[in-house]
Amino acid sequence: MTRPRIGFLLPHYSEHSPSQMAATLRLLRDAGVVVDVVNPAGRIVNLSEVRVEHDLYVLKKINGLAFSLAGALHARGATIVNPYPVSVALRDKIVTSRILQAAGVPAPASYAVSHAEELAPLLDAGPLIVKPYQGASGYGVHIVRTAAELRQVSQGKDPVFAQRYHPPEGRDLKLYAIGDRMFGTRKVFPAHTEAEKHGEPFAPSPDLCEIVSQCGRAFGIDLYGVDVIESEGRRYVVDMSA
Repeated sequence: MTRPRIGFLLPHYSEHSPSQMAATLRLLRDAGVVVDVVNPAGRIVNLSEVRVEHDLYVLKKINGLAFSLAGALHARGATIVNPYPVSVALRDKIVTSRILQAAGVPAPASYAVSHAEELAPLLDAGPLIVKPYQGASGYGVHIVRTAAELRQVSQGKDPVFAQRYHPPEGRDLKLYAIGDRMFGTRKVFPAHTEAEKHGEPFAPSPDLCEIVSQCGRAFGIDLYGVDVIESEGRRYVVDMSA
């Protein structure tokens, strides 16, 4: 019987790392899976030699050279988790927001502009939360209440993404989906301690699970994370990742 081959597209990796990724690879190898780390960092990749050599590829980060290599493998017919086109969409908060809205997912009003100052008229209706349109892990996120604060937002040449700010009641909810199984953690944002980064596990309610499922159906995937806040008795999906 031929053993399955899985390639993990990683921006960096050490087999001696105490991370969950290293433990995952060890468990797969113990189960008889041929596991390879496809790490293009620090070497020359001859693109004419890029070909599909694994039954499945796992894409860990949606940026950098590993992400581009995933696109090249996708073009060659590789099976990737999550699919490369979906990962491209989820990397862009402008695209993600519109897809979720079209699917009826409860989400804040969202806006996109070329320059942050163009958002100023929207402040008349209340504060905004401004985010890098391809950001992750909470970096570069600003709650903006005045035009002066808006002028301080650093953006470079990239588009600017903003959502109507709804003050969260309690901690943020981070939901994870693996097929039809849902897991949740309550997290402080921004997190400052190791305990805050891990959060407090909780069992999502059926209505919260349905919101998470809506997000997965919108993109046609089964492995993803969703960020939810609760404000004034309502729930809002504020981000999604894969």
